[in-house]
Amino acid sequence: MVTNPKADLKSVTASIVGALPKLDLFEQRLSLELYRLLTAGQPVHPSLLAERLGDSAETVSHALERWPVLFDSQERVVGYCGLSIAAFYKSPHRLLVDGQTLSAWCAWDTLFLPQLFGKKTAVQSTSPTPGASVSLLMLPDKVGHVEPIDAQMSFLLPDAEAIQKNIVSAFCHFVHFFPTRRSGEVWVAQHPGTFLLSIDEAYEVASGKNRAQYGAALR
Repeated sequence: MVTNPKADLKSVTASIVGALPKLDLFEQRLSLELYRLLTAGQPVHPSLLAERLGDSAETVSHALERWPVLFDSQERVVGYCGLSIAAFYKSPHRLLVDGQTLSAWCAWDTLFLPQLFGKKTAVQSTSPTPGASVSLLMLPDKVGHVEPIDAQMSFLLPDAEAIQKNIVSAFCHFVHFFPTRRSGEVWVAQHPGTFLLSIDEAYEVASGKNRAQYGAALR
């Protein structure tokens, strides 16, 4: 059961979905293509996205302007909504995909991204608990392995307006892995508004978010 008795998994998922950008079918395809290209560990030029999708560079650029996207000095995408090329973004949450090391913006990103990649993903995350880390093996359709087995994740119901301005400071900074429930409880007690989810609970929210946001494009 969710540690916060006021937040069941359906309401947590609905809160997340309501705060994230609504994607039409083209935007769903664009988003998935961008995530998958970034797993190669190289900056992605908007013209490549346009070529892959058979649409204009102007249409692609217009969509990217409205999303949380990080660009390099050459206007290439190096990070997008939870995922960045490691060399451009320092994070305690790392993903290993096809031999490439990538950075996640928060712990929960590591749970929803592998389904969007469609690839097995190894996760290594440094916990706010001193000297502690959590590792996972994520498969495209489930959590394959968690170490330590009692690991938990802090979470927070997002404020849509705040995360549109800066999703990292308003949400990501509050979402971490903890090696034990006790260590997580100590941390959330010091951060009002946060609560704990088990890894299975957090993955259920992640899967629900993916289904709601991507629909037919993901299938």
